[in-house]
Amino acid sequence: MRHHPPALAFDPASDATDSTASAPETGVELVLPPEFETLFVAAPLAYYLSASVRTVEDATPTLRASAVGVRRELADPARDAPALLERTFWLDCLVRLAAAGRPTAETDLLDRLEIDADATVERPIAERLRTYLDVPYADVRGDLPEWPLAMYVEPTVENARALPAVLHRLGHVYPPESTALDGRELLRRSLDAFYREEPATSTAAVDVVKPRLRRGRVHGWLADGTPIDAFKTRSRAYGSDRATATDGDPLSVAVILNDAAMASEHARVAEIYRERAADVPMDVTLREDLTRAQLAAVFAREHDFVHYIGHCESDGLRCADGALAAADVETSNARTFFLNACGSYHEGLELVERGSVAGAVTFRKVLDEQAARVGTAFARLLVAGFEIERALRLARRRIAMGKEYAVVGDGTHVVAGSSDASPATLAVEPVGDDRVQVTYDAHSVWWHGTAYRLPASADAERHLRGNETTLTLSRADARSLLDAADAPTIYDGELRWSDDVRDAL
Repeated sequence: MRHHPPALAFDPASDATDSTASAPETGVELVLPPEFETLFVAAPLAYYLSASVRTVEDATPTLRASAVGVRRELADPARDAPALLERTFWLDCLVRLAAAGRPTAETDLLDRLEIDADATVERPIAERLRTYLDVPYADVRGDLPEWPLAMYVEPTVENARALPAVLHRLGHVYPPESTALDGRELLRRSLDAFYREEPATSTAAVDVVKPRLRRGRVHGWLADGTPIDAFKTRSRAYGSDRATATDGDPLSVAVILNDAAMASEHARVAEIYRERAADVPMDVTLREDLTRAQLAAVFAREHDFVHYIGHCESDGLRCADGALAAADVETSNARTFFLNACGSYHEGLELVERGSVAGAVTFRKVLDEQAARVGTAFARLLVAGFEIERALRLARRRIAMGKEYAVVGDGTHVVAGSSDASPATLAVEPVGDDRVQVTYDAHSVWWHGTAYRLPASADAERHLRGNETTLTLSRADARSLLDAADAPTIYDGELRWSDDVRDAL
């Protein structure tokens, strides 16, 4: 419910006080020292509160609303600013929904805090802030959703260009901190005997680090180093007009097979894209055995998604006449991509530098069969409307060595729109002869703060998006829910689809 922040530009010759942006006067102010790290971590809080920001040398970071008596020091800005944002945001959501006559399962938390929704919703931001700071929020924090997005951002001028996009998703901003992988993790990543490897070929090495992950369900890394358990992005991935598909235009999808041994994945993903075309208009092009020039032309052409199936060597993506290095592609107009090839991380990151928004890649070598399983699952999730990072995280469940797959660029990007505000996942577990426990998870980076209810269950209670709904149903009712859901489903420890699990029940 906030407009997209304006883009940031830096020009040493201009007056820093000039601005084409304006914000409402809310009476809320953040007083901060003039240092990038503190400004970055406080930016989401300032954005949501429409707070003015004043920098003072050696200042103790402080949130103020003098007219209503608010003065809150941020002793540890990287901890306190996100905590204040969560408190204000979630209580605002509960008040807004309750006052609109759309209560959720969490609305009773307002009674526990003695907050009158009808009276509070009409108050200005500063007064609502005062109300929220006066209640024992810790008593209800565990009943509210986990924060959807955490971004770890190196505080530089270049990375500041990405802040408007990060704020638009209302992600927390943290300083990047990491450690080397411990011995067990290194061992797991060194089991090359389980990977395919061909004589006379090699892939570029990737040295990964273990980031210190803070509050957030999805994690993005806009800093040096290659993280595990977070998507690796660059400022170049944000701010482009190409980051959003043109409404009404069919999606342009190119599927490239440059390895005959992977023909089964090629055929299956083509089938998936064509099936989805009934709901999401898309033009699907299938190509095989491309040369370097032909593959470069594919990336240079306007495509919403390029799915490359083949091999990657230290010199680039394997083609019929050698290897194509992404650095040799002048501009990548493939908005998103999947390089389902051994060790494609560096090539994918270079495509982001060349203009792509995001893509899926591999760190090292993967078995053909496992690559096919990930590729087909990823394709189905992507066209069902999942964000790239979430789609790959689910698809990785199809194989044991799933952490060899990662996302580069803006992992929150959505390739194909969905009729639902946010696609959901299910977990199904039989708990008796005729009883089934169903957990419905509809979290989203883009739609947090909204409420949802289960499909095929109009009388079901609403929940804040990000809080799971768990029900114990008869097998017949569970089958009805699965029939209506059309969602990826975890069943018997495996990722399947809801119609398949319905038949299994």
